[in-house]
Amino acid sequence: MDPSVLSYSLELVAGSGITLSVEQRVALQTSVVFLKKNYKFHRVLFWGKILGIRKDYFIAQGRGEDEMQDKKNLYSFNCMDWFLLPLATDSMIEEVTKAAKSHFIGDPSAMENESTVNEESRLAVTIHQIDEDASVVPRGAFIKNPHGLVKINRSFGGLSHSEAKRLDNFLHFSKAKNPKKSILEVGVVNQTIDFLDVLMDDIPQGSWSLQLECASNVCVLRSLLWPGLTFFHVPMTPQHGYMYIGDGKKNLDLPFVL
Repeated sequence: MDPSVLSYSLELVAGSGITLSVEQRVALQTSVVFLKKNYKFHRVLFWGKILGIRKDYFIAQGRGEDEMQDKKNLYSFNCMDWFLLPLATDSMIEEVTKAAKSHFIGDPSAMENESTVNEESRLAVTIHQIDEDASVVPRGAFIKNPHGLVKINRSFGGLSHSEAKRLDNFLHFSKAKNPKKSILEVGVVNQTIDFLDVLMDDIPQGSWSLQLECASNVCVLRSLLWPGLTFFHVPMTPQHGYMYIGDGKKNLDLPFVL
């Protein structure tokens, strides 16, 4: 979520129990200005919070020239002092998947189950996995330019109210795994915006809850695969965003309960 409109965005997803204190909101809005300058990001988003037993990790995400590929994640305990997370490599993901079983503690140096994996690496992998599985954008909010870079679509005016009721108008903001199927689902193909997978293709079916809230003026999507991930979009406006607040655990039982 864009920190400049954080308070407004939090009001839209209040039904999910997502909240931050006034002090945290002010600290975020101040510190992201320095993050953007120091790391030369094009923009900085508040990604969310991963809950720990002793301390919680606040997560910010910096975006570069390519909105999808040029991403760096940072964590903080106070929303003011930020630390850059390592990129989640394939080997790191494999190690974390084998070792991480318990709750996050809130200590980046803590080791996972007598392995060589520390909690900072686990944090990096968890954020990466949530983004891969559950980062969401409305169809048309981003475009791929002639150079292959993914950019914000400045002409995006929002989905219509009828479009916002359909899951096939919401896309995964990650590298497409099945783009041909996604394009077929859309019907009318626009190569500039139809380069992402649609949520409707997700397996298992039923991984998302879509509701209209705030007197049907806001579309809210909640991930059942990653409980705590909430996306919002205000139809007929470009306003949209997502935030994760949870324990960083994937709902592996979901296929058996749907």
